[in-house]
Amino acid sequence: MGLFLSILNSLTSYFTSQKYVTLDNKNDEISNKKFHTACRSCHQNKLISYQSKIDNLKPDEIVYRTFVPDDKVCWSVKWSDYKPKNYTAIKLLRDKPVWADVENPLDIKNWNQIDNQTDRRSHMGVYEVVDGIPINPSGRTGIAGRGQLGKWGPNHAADPVVTRWKRDTNGEKIFDPKTNKPILQFVSIRRLDTNEWAIPGGMCDPGEKISQTLKREFMEEATDCLGQNSEAREKIENHLSQLFENGVELFRGYVDDPRNTDNAWMETIAYNFHDEDDTVFKNFALTAGDDAGSVTWMDIDGKLKLYASHKNFVQKAAELHSAHW
Repeated sequence: MGLFLSILNSLTSYFTSQKYVTLDNKNDEISNKKFHTACRSCHQNKLISYQSKIDNLKPDEIVYRTFVPDDKVCWSVKWSDYKPKNYTAIKLLRDKPVWADVENPLDIKNWNQIDNQTDRRSHMGVYEVVDGIPINPSGRTGIAGRGQLGKWGPNHAADPVVTRWKRDTNGEKIFDPKTNKPILQFVSIRRLDTNEWAIPGGMCDPGEKISQTLKREFMEEATDCLGQNSEAREKIENHLSQLFENGVELFRGYVDDPRNTDNAWMETIAYNFHDEDDTVFKNFALTAGDDAGSVTWMDIDGKLKLYASHKNFVQKAAELHSAHW
């Protein structure tokens, strides 16, 4: 570990290098401001901590993100004093889980392409690799290294936004009195790591198709299929199969996630699966499972507070169905 940290420290100069180039029409100054909120210390007197949930760090071990003002987010802007702390979760370095990358990014050669079963391509286009280290295409985050993410570079996830109409006891749609639009509900889980409400999504397994990830993550987190026997799991899967055959893509790209760093970041594909007539979920009980603390049907409204960029995906679903927001 010491050797690896010394390698990273020796590469500190890359942060001020003129090699950094933003992606065409993707990472202008305005878009970077919008992206980096959850993963950037936006105020000099209020630094955001990167306290890895998997390390259970003590107060004096907490890593703080370097303050990055709005006009310094873009890599194309020179910043000779930018020296963020390098941090990769201790548990990742110690346990070396099979789903995680090697400790040293210099050992990875196939950036921006399929690398065995790992997809190192970005939805944002071709990202820069400087001195063998991938660079966040949306700009500076105030912390280097891999953080608690498994992959250097893009980490791919899938988020299923499962919706239905809110109905009264007679089965009629309920309308919001102010907007006079029908109220949409979505399946929301409470994350155990942050205690925030979120879409029941998750990371794509190596070699897995996106359609498989969307269905698997929903089943694991909102139906507790892992806690069932094989017969019960098959019954749940068959019940949901028709719903997951007809999805509409809501979003594909980089997400403002609190786990992002200068060298590792989250990207996702969000799909909406809508139960228009409540035929799938009318007599189907949701059960929290996997890493979900609880699960519920949540009314969609502009006042929602959700994990990371999930509110944006839910809003897109509301707009898609001309529902209340």
